[in-house]
Amino acid sequence: MIRQRRGPFAPGDQVQLTDPKGRQNLVILQPGKSFYTHRGSLAHDDLIGSPEGSVVRSSGGTLYVALRPLLADFTLAMTRGAAVIYPKDAAQIVALADIFPGARVLEAGAGSGALSCWLLRAVGEEGLLVSYERRADFAGIARENVERFFGGPHPAWRLRVGDLAGIAAATSPEATSPEVTSPEATSLGATPVGPDGAGEGDPGPSVEHEDAGDNEPFDRVVLDMVAPWEHIGTAAEALIGGGVICCYVSTVTQLSRTVEAVREQGSFDEPAAWESLTRGWHVDGLAVRPGHRMIAHTGFLVTARRLAEGAIPPPRRRRPAKGARDPEAGS
Repeated sequence: MIRQRRGPFAPGDQVQLTDPKGRQNLVILQPGKSFYTHRGSLAHDDLIGSPEGSVVRSSGGTLYVALRPLLADFTLAMTRGAAVIYPKDAAQIVALADIFPGARVLEAGAGSGALSCWLLRAVGEEGLLVSYERRADFAGIARENVERFFGGPHPAWRLRVGDLAGIAAATSPEATSPEVTSPEATSLGATPVGPDGAGEGDPGPSVEHEDAGDNEPFDRVVLDMVAPWEHIGTAAEALIGGGVICCYVSTVTQLSRTVEAVREQGSFDEPAAWESLTRGWHVDGLAVRPGHRMIAHTGFLVTARRLAEGAIPPPRRRRPAKGARDPEAGS
């Protein structure tokens, strides 16, 4: 069961304490424990039972606003193995890839679990998120972060250690059973995870999902990896007609290869590519100006819709600029 994120603070809740200068500290409430800073201590017992949004005073006299962290706050403060996807990009993925309640979503790779949290929030307990991560140590960090945010295992999540080639195993109810050690499962690149962990660095058990049918297609595929162009065909096979593929890449060369791979694969409508920039503003009376710092480039996003089986994408109306595809042209 997912922890309730409303009502008075309870033992085990995460609380974000913000001081008058805007500095934030994330604590997990435990009876008898205290939060210590150079400005004094604050007993957890003083917070337990208090309503969210309380203002509390440390032993040194500093006032703190106590709130449960938003997912955006948690994302930026979470333990990291791989780099996390920033909230601005996660929000774009959820919105423009149209991740909806009850959706079946395939994610690769899981990284530190930041995007997994956003996707699970979007699909809800009735959906399904199958997350693949090649590195067992990263998968372990992802599992810990997701369970820390939701207060325990999420009923819609399957975390798999292995390559994206194992998607057939991921949708099988037997694939995550501790007893499954078949050569077929191993050859697909996915490691079945047992309750006590199947080996050093194992992320622990994934959650069984009763409605996951064998080889059932996905509504959405989200690729966050170094070379997503290598898996466009796999994504096409996994998606339903009208489904969305969404790729997150960091560099212009990755962006170019990904878009061209989606076009050349032949199963998708014309892809769209973009990035988002976020700039805060300072507002104090008549002193209104852009912030001195901003979150500029973090990555590019590419989305495309899966066509019906056998459908041929219509030809592009706009021709590429002269020399766009041939480095020797125009020289």
